[in-house]
Amino acid sequence: MIKCFVVDDESHNIRLLSGYIEKTPGLELVGAEENPLVALDTITSGKVVPDIVFVDVDMPELTGVDLAGLVNKLTEVVFATAYPDYALQAFEKNALDYFVKPISYERFLQSVSKVRLRISARSSLGQEKEDSYFFVKSDVKGKMVKVEYGEISYVEALQNYVRIHTTGEPIITHLTMKKVEESLPEDRFSRVHKSFIVHNAKVRVVEGNQIVLDDKSTVVLGSSYRDSFLRKVNEKLINGER
Repeated sequence: MIKCFVVDDESHNIRLLSGYIEKTPGLELVGAEENPLVALDTITSGKVVPDIVFVDVDMPELTGVDLAGLVNKLTEVVFATAYPDYALQAFEKNALDYFVKPISYERFLQSVSKVRLRISARSSLGQEKEDSYFFVKSDVKGKMVKVEYGEISYVEALQNYVRIHTTGEPIITHLTMKKVEESLPEDRFSRVHKSFIVHNAKVRVVEGNQIVLDDKSTVVLGSSYRDSFLRKVNEKLINGER
């Protein structure tokens, strides 16, 4: 989920953008503030950690441009303002986008697309720097096996064990599903059933309560996990007009 924060000294603009955020899959409203000084304290103190801040330009006590200069190392910034003349200053503060009020939902979605691309690129770069594997104990005493994230298709529960299905041989190890779930990156893997965790990039088809993976394996999509999994799917969904 992309966490969003809105800063605008006019409450009706906050309501408009908050409404857009709340009805858009993949976005989460984590805060809104009419006072830019309070917003600055909230963000820089870490009380909330937004991925993006939608900010007005013309505000009392602290302009949106000044606010952006103080938070742009912590979050992406998009300007939403009635004044087109501040665009150059906005982009000097590394703003991701700049749109002029009144803001249509279509224009809002265009900005969100830019945010997704920026966050995805940043995440991919960060992922390259992070460990992309872990080790598990095998059924042979003293033997540990390396498991690459990219090689995992899905993980299956087997009572007190789990079976990790990979592009090579499956690996059986004494672990709980909860422990495996906590060890895998949430943006790349999804718990879809009490007995299954899937690698999102290996999902080929979702139909009803069935998930088909690239290796043609089929796993069940449990009702308790359905909504959270489909939110991730919908973030990648391209809708055509019919």
